Amino acid sequence: MDEDMRVFRDYLAFTVPHITILAGAILGVLIIARLPTNLALGIFALIYGIMLTVLGLVIRPHASHLLAYRFMMAFSTGLTVVGAFLIVAGR
Repeated sequence: MDEDMRVFRDYLAFTVPHITILAGAILGVLIIARLPTNLALGIFALIYGIMLTVLGLVIRPHASHLLAYRFMMAFSTGLTVVGAFLIVAGR
């Protein structure tokens, strides 16, 4: 495994769990606040997608040529778009 792939793996292994817990906590607060489910899931997906996109932008200098990085960025961007769609559709 080359150095860039190790850096990418380490960034994901040490940051994605924290991002997931934070986004899940936000989802829990939104559900407890009795927001409509579609709206709560839309806000969750939007926040989670934005945080993953920011993570991807931070590690871009090290991993931009890796296929796994491109898949991660496509997933996080797609999650952001789905979240925005759910927010608009949930109103």
